[in-house]
Amino acid sequence: MLAAPSREQALAKTAFALIGDWSIAPTPENYELFYVYASGTNVTLTKIIDGMIRDKAPLTVPVLQSLCAQFLSRERTARTMEDVGSGISGMLDAVLTKLDRAGKDAGEYGRTLSAASGELGGAQSPAVVAKMVERIVGATQAMEVRTRALEGELQRSSEQVSELKTQLDTVRKESRLDPLTALANRKAFDQELTSAITDARQDGTSVALMMCDIDHFKRFNDTWGHQTGDQVLRLVANCLSENVKGRDTAARYGGEEFVVILRQTTLDGAAKLADQIRANVENKKLVKKSTGDILGCITISIGVAQLRDTDSAELLVQRADRALYRAKNTGRNRIAIESELVPAAASHAA
Repeated sequence: MLAAPSREQALAKTAFALIGDWSIAPTPENYELFYVYASGTNVTLTKIIDGMIRDKAPLTVPVLQSLCAQFLSRERTARTMEDVGSGISGMLDAVLTKLDRAGKDAGEYGRTLSAASGELGGAQSPAVVAKMVERIVGATQAMEVRTRALEGELQRSSEQVSELKTQLDTVRKESRLDPLTALANRKAFDQELTSAITDARQDGTSVALMMCDIDHFKRFNDTWGHQTGDQVLRLVANCLSENVKGRDTAARYGGEEFVVILRQTTLDGAAKLADQIRANVENKKLVKKSTGDILGCITISIGVAQLRDTDSAELLVQRADRALYRAKNTGRNRIAIESELVPAAASHAA
């Protein structure tokens, strides 16, 4: 009697069936994407693909590339971390085994030398001395062979550890990036903001924070679809990257919100940069890649705040957020700075 197919086999068959039903190129990335979709382990991915199927939206190459970039990188990062961890653990076990064996070899060699030393203490005939010397030379040569072998093994282990370290460094970098926009992600932003505040207080310099939000993004997303919405997010991210210096950090805060940490920058300087970024975004023409149609312009609103002596990171973010929503509540496609705020927080705009 044939055994029942495993869950992995069933998911693989489902993934291939979906790829065939929708006439999608059977690339490794697409297979992995639909394997994850079939498994139902990523709720967000499942909702997006289910919605596209329901709305009969075409699963074009750009759409699939966007979904792969957004959802597969995290899964790959987790698997890579697991593989690297297992590799390092196995490597440490192997190295410890080699060192234990080397210790035993050294102990055995030491005992041989001690025995020979004791025998040389009394009067010995030339023949006996010759045999002891021969035994010592033999033990020394054997120890040299084992030592060279150990050196070779440890060298190979060192190279393997270097490879694992490179993989780990790559994973760490990827874990700090937003897969869709290639900007820093929320985790990296939190770490960078804490570091920027610490450095500013030690150096006596200023730090400014910009919070940016794409105007009417939900309406735009609902009208043109998620893939075009992703294109909008990347466009804004590119504008931020083009205008941010090396010491500063642009990040995707979540959804359609972005943040920029500006080191050694005053409120006035940050406001000027914010308006420059706002104008650059407004001047970009958005083209739908699948059809070449010009969809028009997008705009962003930006709130700007500067670090105060008593600020925590949370307080600085709160003021920048309040300034952002003042910009949205007073017409959008504009900037607002914290000095414009009234004591009561402005009500949030959609």
